[in-house]
Amino acid sequence: MAQFTLTFILFCILTFSLLSNSVISQTPLDSAEQESVYRVLDSINSDIPWRTLFPDDLCISAPHGVVCDYFSDSDASTTSFTTHITELSFGFVSDYSPNPPCNANSTLDPSLLSPLSHLKKLFFYKCFSERKIPFPDFSSLSIQNSILEELVFIENPALFGSLSGKLNNLTSLRRLVLTGTNVSGTIPGGFGELVNLEQLTLSRNKFVGEISANIFRNLIKLKILDLSENGFKGIVPESIGNMTELLKIDLSFNEFSGKIPENLKGLKNLEFLDLGYNHFANCGVPLFLGEMSSLKEVYLSGNFLGGQIPEIWESLGGILGIGLSRTGLIGNIPASMGVHLRNVCYLGLDNNKLEGVVPDAFGALEFVSELNLENNILSGRVPFSSFFASKLGKKLKLEGNSDLCIDAQSISAKASSTLGKLKLCNRTEIPKVALLYRGGPGSDALDRDRVDTTLIDSFDFFLLDFFGMSGSFPDVDSPSWICRFDLTLSDESFEWFRLCLDLVDPSFFFGESFAPSNEV
Repeated sequence: MAQFTLTFILFCILTFSLLSNSVISQTPLDSAEQESVYRVLDSINSDIPWRTLFPDDLCISAPHGVVCDYFSDSDASTTSFTTHITELSFGFVSDYSPNPPCNANSTLDPSLLSPLSHLKKLFFYKCFSERKIPFPDFSSLSIQNSILEELVFIENPALFGSLSGKLNNLTSLRRLVLTGTNVSGTIPGGFGELVNLEQLTLSRNKFVGEISANIFRNLIKLKILDLSENGFKGIVPESIGNMTELLKIDLSFNEFSGKIPENLKGLKNLEFLDLGYNHFANCGVPLFLGEMSSLKEVYLSGNFLGGQIPEIWESLGGILGIGLSRTGLIGNIPASMGVHLRNVCYLGLDNNKLEGVVPDAFGALEFVSELNLENNILSGRVPFSSFFASKLGKKLKLEGNSDLCIDAQSISAKASSTLGKLKLCNRTEIPKVALLYRGGPGSDALDRDRVDTTLIDSFDFFLLDFFGMSGSFPDVDSPSWICRFDLTLSDESFEWFRLCLDLVDPSFFFGESFAPSNEV
């Protein structure tokens, strides 16, 4: 403790000595930068009197979204600080990010940014939505503006044109986000020179055509690549395997074709892979996925891959989401999926030609929140408990498998009501009505058997066509029935009980018991 105190005292003495022999000064924001920001604000929203509302130094008082930073310039006798604009963000995002709001006439002229020699971030959210403007040409900026690191356009449908030749000077760019616009054309070859890129997101635009084979060769710092929801076609360049820092690849909803590149297996850090809804075909589920142990989510749905589900799951225990819907899969579902995929939250195997039983191990997937097996040719007993079926509710999808059945001993009526139209295993014919109650206020008929209406009001009711049972009952003219179903179990037997209420004549009730082997 004494040593710390002595060190602190010496530090204070040294600091005082340095300060006593130097002068600290701070200069205000350069007038050219101040004027540049005013002009940009006016071009974004001329309805607001920016100069009147913020007449002072914009590094002291500015609208949210205008950010400054301090830069030092020291010599032996003087330490001076200058302030410069480093970030401009436009478009109201939320109360927590109330950036200057845009209007219907918002425009952007990059030449207005030339005095902003320290600008690192430009952000636009829903700014260009009505008045059509071409994508700004940032190549007109001087070399000093090449320090721009982030360029973000989100939900700007009035932006159009191409990117060709418009970003070449931005060699310091780390993050380029362009999503929800009408910008079109191909990805310019000059993108390959943006060697500092860490995120390239060009989703939900109008891009088309093939991607240059060498465009990814030098983008070795890239961590996020998102080209989803465009019109890209052709094969995925092999150079994608050079970007070994990648954490996310999303090429979904394009027209890529050919074979899924095998050199993806070299991306040892990749956590998210979505190639869904392209034209990859007849190559099967890639076996190399089993070598990508960092994967957390993989989606290949909507590509006719064909073949069987391979045994590749042992090393993928950390995976959270798998999408193999509509991929032309055949054969059985491997039990190993249920054994090894213990952390999976979403599993989609629907709309294929999978057959055989649902593996018992699927019933032990404790973290799953959506399981879709519908529209296959699966058969046998559904291996899910009442708790499992109730937890997933309507996100447990099994319909469209005509030979799947429910075991009434293991699943309750209420839980199985969410499974759609399935049948009970070992079905028999539906027995006739065993008990019939009829009566009303002032009636002496069957008073001793009448159902207490206070009990009925508290029941959880289901429609009469529950489990596919419908039609009329003996001595019942009205089709307007609501029924409660219960299952009673004992050591050697079990039975369903149904209690129904006539909505047209609430004084008319009936109950019946029947064997659980009925088709439901």
